[in-house]
Order: sequence, then structure tokens, then C-alpha cells
Amino acid sequence: MKKIILLIIFLFSIGVNSQIKLPRLISDGMILQRDVPVKIWGWASPKENIQLDFNRKTYKTTASEDGKWTINLPSQKAGGPYEMTFKASNSVTLKNILFGDVWICGGQSNMELPMERLKDKYKDIVAKAENPNIRQFLVPDQYDFEKENVDLPSGEWVAVTPTNILQFSGVGYFFANEIYEKYKIPIGLINTALGGSPAESWISAASIKKFPEYDLEYQKFRNKNIITEIETNDKKVNNDWYQLVNKTDEGLKSNWKNADLNVADWKEMNIPGYWADGELGNINGVVWFRKEFVLDKVKDKNAKLILGRIVDADSVYVNGQFVGTTSYMYPPRKYSFNANILKEGKNEIAVRVINNSGRGGFVIDKPYELVIGNDTINLQGLWKYKLGAKMLPLPSQTFIRWKPVGLYNAMIAPLKNYSVKGILWYQGESSTKKPSEYLALMETVISDWRSQWQDNNLPFLFVQLTNFMDPKTEPAESNWAALRQQQKNTLTVPNTGMAVTIDLGEWNDIHPLNKYDVGKRLSLLARKIVYGEKNLVASGPLFKAMQLKENKLILSFTDIGSGLKTKDNTPLKGFSIAGNDGKFVWANAVIEGDKIVVFSDSVLNPYKVRYAWADNPVDANLYNKENLPASPFESDLSLENKL
Repeated sequence: MKKIILLIIFLFSIGVNSQIKLPRLISDGMILQRDVPVKIWGWASPKENIQLDFNRKTYKTTASEDGKWTINLPSQKAGGPYEMTFKASNSVTLKNILFGDVWICGGQSNMELPMERLKDKYKDIVAKAENPNIRQFLVPDQYDFEKENVDLPSGEWVAVTPTNILQFSGVGYFFANEIYEKYKIPIGLINTALGGSPAESWISAASIKKFPEYDLEYQKFRNKNIITEIETNDKKVNNDWYQLVNKTDEGLKSNWKNADLNVADWKEMNIPGYWADGELGNINGVVWFRKEFVLDKVKDKNAKLILGRIVDADSVYVNGQFVGTTSYMYPPRKYSFNANILKEGKNEIAVRVINNSGRGGFVIDKPYELVIGNDTINLQGLWKYKLGAKMLPLPSQTFIRWKPVGLYNAMIAPLKNYSVKGILWYQGESSTKKPSEYLALMETVISDWRSQWQDNNLPFLFVQLTNFMDPKTEPAESNWAALRQQQKNTLTVPNTGMAVTIDLGEWNDIHPLNKYDVGKRLSLLARKIVYGEKNLVASGPLFKAMQLKENKLILSFTDIGSGLKTKDNTPLKGFSIAGNDGKFVWANAVIEGDKIVVFSDSVLNPYKVRYAWADNPVDANLYNKENLPASPFESDLSLENKL
């Protein structure tokens, strides 16, 4: 009897192992690249015969000794839908397949940022979103330092609907929609971006060797024991910190969320703002805030509490009832709740804020309001506050998933057999600590990915960092500006394009909401570089060269389109110059035809020039007449630029 059972198990295992297995990308609803031969691949039993029926033709192959098989389809025109049926010991049918253009969406959080985060800004677009010809495959976030992965653990192709669009990359969707509206070609997006990731995490093991420091770090994290040790320690430190916070928080002990709490001894603070700027000082831990407001009557069933952004975590109560929580600083706080919690007369909002490092509080220049139906109550102004627990800062954690090579192995390697039209890339915020190396990193990413896709001319379109952080009143050094220069220098790599977004940022938010114009500017680059609209003005002015004439610098540019202009026809600003001493001062700048003349009475022998050289150069206003902004830049006469 035992032998019979073992035989059954053996025969069953043969049957299971011999079945065709397809990679996650090769699935229902996929969009395949038009006009090029397309590789279809998968796994089966060694030497098993595989048959593919597609578009009234049959293709055959045999699995190799290790069970791998590949079928190359001839190029197809844009269109569909089609079906594919695979036959071996089992049969698999894929449906609703389109041929069109496939774009990789890579980088970090501003590429990853989903339409869910943008739905209030783009309400009408989300509500009317319905396009079966724009689809996205969302690559799951994961890393692997041991080996290149051959497949993904999950993922599916989804088409644009009012529900599905919420998981689309905002930049990716707006790009795809612009291209689709122009050419009526199905557009597939493979969204493989991860927030916080530096460029080196997207480079292969072979290519990271160009950077000995990063290669050494990669080799270190190939050791699973080290990862386990770090993760275990970080988890313990994190848990201990939060357990102590919760144990010592007087607000939890005394139920400060209670609607009827007596707050006569609480102090007052203007919201939005940071408590480090007030009497509390720069401390970490828990601070409770309360705000009283009065309602004549409650007319609507739906309410939404909007609390801008809070550093770091918050739990929110209305009249003692929990309405929402967010665990880290970046997402906007928007908490919908049933308005039956509210009442006529006095109402109370209580917010428990946990700040684990840095300056805690409420980010300024964000909305703070309660929306009840069509009525809005402004919540800015004086709030009551009280310290719940004072803590030492939480020790910094090790973000293992951002280490070199890991994301490439798990989120890029499984894609490289899938033919694509090009790459969209939005990354750089996490690389501003060492901007001088960014050009070399980007050259490596581009050549590496082109090598993996076996296309030395694969289009690579990227977004230059936008404006962010506090504006400065005087010229100063800036890592963000230095990285933008490195991004501009990346344009020396053939078949690349850069979308300038220096006018699309928000000073207080590293994730600005205007993703429509980012996607549109990328689409202009694609139309010119990839789709052949050679006469299209796809970029704002890019610095080309300069000459010294008497005590003035004469600058010339490419991509001036119909001509140079300033935004709203205001005086030209944002230029600074320096002599050999490198001390920059604000400069006068005027447009003369297709040139810009820059000078300052305080610099008689100008040698260096900068434009929009700051974290947040709010005054920079040089555009072309197609309303595309000029890229920030720096240069000097030693570069021997010639007109």
C-alpha cells in the first residue's frame, strides 16, 4: 500500500512539474511591444514540446534541459485584442492581449506616487477615467542580493477605470494618456519604482563594480546573516522605543482623547507650525493637540477632516471617536468619517502626534479644515497642546532594500525579456547627499539597462529634480542644484531626454501634486525623440555656451523654440555670477535676441555663472515662448565654451 501511495505521489509530481508556467508579465490583459519581434518565454519539464497558437498561426519549441523555453513572435502592428493558447501536457489561454508601446516607469517615490494620492487634485479625471487601451503592471516592491530573479511573485495587467486608475503611477498615467491621445496606440506601463531608492540600488552586480564603495556594500549584504542581524536589532530598537512611548504617554494614561476633557491647564500654539519654535522646544516624543469648534447643526452624513501633513505619526479623534491614523510624515492627512459623530454646539478634535526625530509638528502652507458636505470649517489658528511623553530620538534604521543591486535583481531583472519602447525615470532626491557621483551612476544605469534589454539605443527619458525646501535670499551652495547639473550633464548620453520641472514643486513637500505637467513634459520628449516629431519644441532652454565681452557674460542656449521670454513678462531673475574667487552675487540679466547678457557692477571680471542655483529657486523665470522652463545650470570660462 505504501509503494502505491509513493507511486501516486511521484506520478502527480511529474504532472505538476511538466505543466507550462508563464512569467507574471505574460498574462491576461498584457500589452506587448508593437513593430518588433517579441519574446514569449516560460518554463516546463525538460525537453517538453511547447505549442503556441496565436493569430491563426502555430509556433512550436522544446524546453531545454533546465526546463526553459522561448518562442519569438514576428513583429505585429498595434491593435487587438488577441488570445494566446499554450499547449503542452496542460493548456493555458491568455485573453485580451494588445500590441502597442510599452514603457518602463522607474525611479523612486515621485514616479511611484499613485493617482490615489492625487485623486482630490484630479477629481474629474479620476471620475471619467475609462480607457482599455492604457494599462499598467505594478511590480511588487522587493529586493534580492543573492541572485537575479527570473520572475515576479505577483502582479497583473489592469486597464484604466475610475477604480483601477488609483493604483497607476501619476506621472506614468499622464504620460500614457498624452501619448495615447496623440497616436491612438495602446500604451502599457510597467511601474517598477520604489520610494527612497538611490540610483545604485537599480544597477546590476556586474556594473556596480565600477563603484568600489557600493560594490563592497553589495557584497556585504549578500550575507543573509548580516541582514537578519540588522533587521532583528532594528526591530527591537523600534519596538522598545514605541513601547516606552506608549507606556509613558500621560495622554494615553489619562484618556486625553475624551471629548469632555478639561484643558484649562493646556497651553496654546498656532497650527500649522512646529513646537520646536515655541515653549516646548526641540524635543521628541508625544504631544497632544485639541481644537474646539462649534456647529449650528449637522446637515450632512459625510465629513472629512483634512490635517495637511504631520511630522511624524498621528492618531486623530473627533468627539472621542477614532477617525484615522498615519504612521509616517509624507502622506497628506485626509480622514473621512460619518458625520453622526458630530453634534450641534461644541465639538472637539484631539490629535496625538508622535515625533521620533527632528522637528515635530504640523507642516505649514497645507490645508487644515473640516469639510461637512458643502461647508468648510477652517481649523488653522490657536490649538491647545500638552506634552504627553518626552523621549530621546529614535535611533536611525538601516533601509536594507535601498542597498546597491538589490532592487535591480528583484524588480528589473525579471523584466528584461519583455520588449519595451523606452524608459521613463524619475529619481534623484535620495542621491543628493553625494551629487558629484550622479552622472557616473546615471551613465551606468542607462548603459546597464540598455545592455539587459539588448538595445544600445533604448530611449531613456528622465525628470530633473523639481524645486523644494525653503527659498534662499542670497546665492548659496546647494546639493539639489548640483544634482540637477549632473542630470543636465546626463544629456550627453545619446537618445536621452530631460523634463525640466523647476517650476512644478512645492517648497514644503518632496512629493508635489502636479504630476500632470511632469507626464506631459515627458510626453513631449517622447514625441520628439522616440516618435519622430523632429520639429517639436520638447524642452525649455538648455545652456550651451558663453563668451566674455568686456565685463559681461554672453550666454547662448539650445531649445529656445520660438524665442526666449520670462514668465509673465517680468524682469529676468535667477542669475548669479562670480569672479575667480568663486563668491557669487546676484546678477543683472537681460534677453537680447536669442542670447542672455549677464553682468554685475560688483564683479568686474566675471568668470562663473549660475542660473536657478538653489534648492528652491522661486525667482527663476526664464522660459521659451512655448512656456517650457529653462534648466538650471552652472558654467565657467575654463570650460572654453564657444558660441
